[in-house]
Amino acid sequence: MNELYLNGGMLLVTFAIRYSMFALAGRVAFPAQLRQALHYVPPAVLTAIIVPAVLIPAGEGIDLSYTNAYLMGALFAFTIGWFSKNLLLTIVLGMLAFWGWQWILAAWLI
Repeated sequence: MNELYLNGGMLLVTFAIRYSMFALAGRVAFPAQLRQALHYVPPAVLTAIIVPAVLIPAGEGIDLSYTNAYLMGALFAFTIGWFSKNLLLTIVLGMLAFWGWQWILAAWLI
């Protein structure tokens, strides 16, 4: 029964926090500087998620070697994205480079 109360409480808190933003959406005007600064939030959050996963794939230290398939895939995806400006192409070719690099390493190291 305690789990039910716990889940219900979490539901109410989450709903209240998220609904308050929708309720205030048309009534509160943010300053222009804050709106401009908010444009940098998605790239900053994605960078904070991706960089540790790419540089520390095993969770034990930074791996900048050629055997790090995450790093090779990310560098290839970055290059494709920089030049093509095409999100789908970047994702597809980045994943293919990652999988291909893993396959090459498995063939070489075995």
